[in-house]
Amino acid sequence: MISEPEMAGEFEASAAREVLVQSGPRPAGDRPPRAPGPPARWWWALGGAVVASAVWGAVLYTDGSRDAAPDLHGYRLGQDPCAAVGLKSLGAAIAPREPENQFEAGALRHEALDQAQCYIPLRTGSEQQRAEKGWSAEYTITVKIALHKKTDPRVEFEAGRTATELGVDPEMDIEAVPGLGDKAYLLSLDEGDQELRVLHGGAVLSLALSSSLNWEDNGKAPDDAVKLPDLGVHKAAMISDMRDLMSTLQS
Repeated sequence: MISEPEMAGEFEASAAREVLVQSGPRPAGDRPPRAPGPPARWWWALGGAVVASAVWGAVLYTDGSRDAAPDLHGYRLGQDPCAAVGLKSLGAAIAPREPENQFEAGALRHEALDQAQCYIPLRTGSEQQRAEKGWSAEYTITVKIALHKKTDPRVEFEAGRTATELGVDPEMDIEAVPGLGDKAYLLSLDEGDQELRVLHGGAVLSLALSSSLNWEDNGKAPDDAVKLPDLGVHKAAMISDMRDLMSTLQS
């Protein structure tokens, strides 16, 4: 489990486990035996029709409840959704954001779905971003906000845990984050990418942190392998900034 970000900065990781339960028809031994004898009379057929109608009505009622509009918990897109991304904790741990260079992929506003996506680079050149001599690290924050107004996104959220923009990775490291929305997972994609996903009613939020290295000195970059910065140390900061984002979108 991932500890609360306020707890002394420690982060206790535990891989999320998924249990699949196989369901199917009952064994023949569990079924009630059929009554022998001649074909049922017409009143038995009438009784069966009444029972079937009741069962069909129950199915319609159950399916209808699944299709009910989800609770948005007060989330809404403001006039400038990307401005709601404060990044206070990540800014302190890595570097401040570059407001002039942020890119917004446009906001979708529809009766069924409100959606926004933001790309926010962090300021380069700080000491925290210097990986090794001659190299500098650059960080980018990607925030995705989806507010589902008509259908509950819970099933799709669970089904897509191992899916990313680059494809599906069944071996991906996934950690459950307690106390954040209805469900939350932190995905470690590789050394240079980390993503926090949150489901809260009809809201699906994502905050991803990625890093890259740039050769700053003159001349050709050396062929020696250089390690990307360890993003694992920023998990608590990502959780803290996600909490701030959720609060801002609800205000």
